[in-house]
Amino acid sequence: MKVIIDQDKCVASGQCVTAAADVFDQRDEDGIVVLLNENPPTDLAADIHQAAAVCPALAIVVED
Repeated sequence: MKVIIDQDKCVASGQCVTAAADVFDQRDEDGIVVLLNENPPTDLAADIHQAAAVCPALAIVVED
């Protein structure tokens, strides 16, 4: 699994961090998403797909 984020699309809602804190974080200065692990373990797949689904800006792409 590979996770791709588009920081230019991110609106800093923080929904991704709520859904998958082991994979996503936010920059302190503006809240834009930061990817902690580009290739996370498969046991986090459900959380990552949830994060992508709830992202209001559709800034997260998951390649299985």
